[in-house]
Amino acid sequence: VQLQASGGGLVQAGGSLRLSCAAPGSTFSTYMAWFRQAPGKGREWLAAISWSGYSTWYQDSVKGRFAISRDNALNTVYLQMNNLKPEDTALYYCAARQGGSRGLSSAQSYDYWGQGTQVTVSS
Repeated sequence: VQLQASGGGLVQAGGSLRLSCAAPGSTFSTYMAWFRQAPGKGREWLAAISWSGYSTWYQDSVKGRFAISRDNALNTVYLQMNNLKPEDTALYYCAARQGGSRGLSSAQSYDYWGQGTQVTVSS
């Protein structure tokens, strides 16, 4: 079972992209999140969202620029990315998990992953 991430691409600094992540019903879990991994670096948590969508959490470096949302009718989670910077260049992954809200920033706590979508920001 795999999540399907899409929406990546090449954009100039200051531009915007919206990533989408479609999940089969069985994996569209309580908590959904986005991570990214730049070449030579570890996987970095960016944002998470609760089932209702009313609770969201963000890493400080993307707070105010990125927004996570979900459409439960479509089993899809989104990441709207604005004011993109060259340092945002990375492979972006969506992830899903059950359970409580503890450890949402830990990649090890997620059960399902997408294949990644590449985001490249040129200066």
